[in-house]
Amino acid sequence: MNNLVRELRGERGWSQADLAQQLDVSRQTVNAIETGKYDPSLPLAFKIARLFGMSIEMIFIPGEA
Repeated sequence: MNNLVRELRGERGWSQADLAQQLDVSRQTVNAIETGKYDPSLPLAFKIARLFGMSIEMIFIPGEA
């Protein structure tokens, strides 16, 4: 699954560690989501969408990683 997490994080000037802290996950989890190596759980996807003020569908795009 492709996603816009890296772009959205970058627009806000947040490091992976900053985002991880806000989501209560590890920096490695953020990195894995951004690189497409890990698809977040539904609760985490909702948390990410809420944090960026967007819908899940706007952030996560089905398809190849």
